[in-house]
Amino acid sequence: MKMEAKNIHLNYRQDTALQNISFQLDGNKIYGLLGRNGAGKTSLLSIIASFRQQTAGTLEILGRVPFENAEVMQQVIFAYNKDYKEESDKVKNLLQGIAKYRPNFDMNYAEHLLVRFQIPKDKKMQQLSKGMQAAVDATIGLASNAPLTIFDEIYAGMDASTRTIFYEELLKSQERFPRMVLMSTHLVSEMEYLFDEVLILHKGTMVLHEEYDELISKGVTVTGSAGDVDAFVQDMRQLNTKQLGGTKAVMVYGHLSEQQYKDAAKRGLEIGPIALQDLFIHLTEGGND
Repeated sequence: MKMEAKNIHLNYRQDTALQNISFQLDGNKIYGLLGRNGAGKTSLLSIIASFRQQTAGTLEILGRVPFENAEVMQQVIFAYNKDYKEESDKVKNLLQGIAKYRPNFDMNYAEHLLVRFQIPKDKKMQQLSKGMQAAVDATIGLASNAPLTIFDEIYAGMDASTRTIFYEELLKSQERFPRMVLMSTHLVSEMEYLFDEVLILHKGTMVLHEEYDELISKGVTVTGSAGDVDAFVQDMRQLNTKQLGGTKAVMVYGHLSEQQYKDAAKRGLEIGPIALQDLFIHLTEGGND
């Protein structure tokens, strides 16, 4: 599976939701799409899923434009929290209806997921709790086995134990039926171990797209006496600073060379890792919460 976006723009009347978004995704990986509220995550995913068309720019999936292309969109599933308050179908009937239009849908696996999520398949969708409805949406996304599977904050409404089951099943499903998975989230610290690559949106623009391991290797915290820390980090990109008495800790973004590590050791400074959550927060400072 391959996807390429070039200079994507999306306008809502006088407002710009996305501007100059470009990226390439390639391979059966799990991509984390991160961004604060209002960053444009759902807008971008809606374009990829052909729910709407971009104002400008191009998007190609497998070398073809997906919008109004039934053949391409047959290979894409967009799982999000739907409103089921008027849905009188039973869970099993809903899944059977979806399976008719999804060539790779695995009903046996869907039933396995219902058991794991403790969802009664003979109950009407409108009678389920929000958390159970979210679990049904997750079941649809996983069991469809679409080459491009999109989860837009699918965990919303799930409790912690249900989210854990979802993460476990996502990894098992990816091993059994490898695909490209693109998922947006606010729960960065809880979900980061799932990601092979990370994309960060901020105010409608793409701030960053990197492999997870490469990204977290770039951030470090430098801790020690204030004067030594200041001298060490003066030419670095500083994300955050904390100080208690004469001890200072500065979060910096960028690779440290072997010589810099040696210099830090001579100064008696401690170099520690930064979690993706911390990098995300400070790389999107000034965004909407």
